[in-house]
Amino acid sequence: MSLIYWDSRLFVYLLEAHPVFGPSVDALLDKMIRRGDTLCTSVFCAGEVLAGPRRLGVQSEVDVIKRFFAGGTVRVLPFTIETADRFALIRASTKVNPADAIHLATAAETGVDLFVTNDHELRKLSIPGIKFFADIEGKVF
Repeated sequence: MSLIYWDSRLFVYLLEAHPVFGPSVDALLDKMIRRGDTLCTSVFCAGEVLAGPRRLGVQSEVDVIKRFFAGGTVRVLPFTIETADRFALIRASTKVNPADAIHLATAAETGVDLFVTNDHELRKLSIPGIKFFADIEGKVF
């Protein structure tokens, strides 16, 4: 059993049934559930995923997303003062944008086994507290 962090893009692909990436993310989630892995993400991720439907004013999608994040499938991690310090270290030592640094800091503070992202640049990083990076196909970096 592993603690696996997903960045926002994966949740968008999953919840919007993305025609290209959605099937891969569905398969990844199914595999994780069968193995007993714990899926986690930052509370910030929930906000990012909610932004699209909020921008469009689609309350039904907002409700679905909120239920999903509150429903127990995902462990939603807080942004604490310790996470803020990791965020600062990441921002000071890399060229990562603030949103990605929040994800990385949250994952690192939690000590995740695997950080899954479709962002090619993030997968190149070495962040203390994150054991491995992977893409949505499960290729580990």
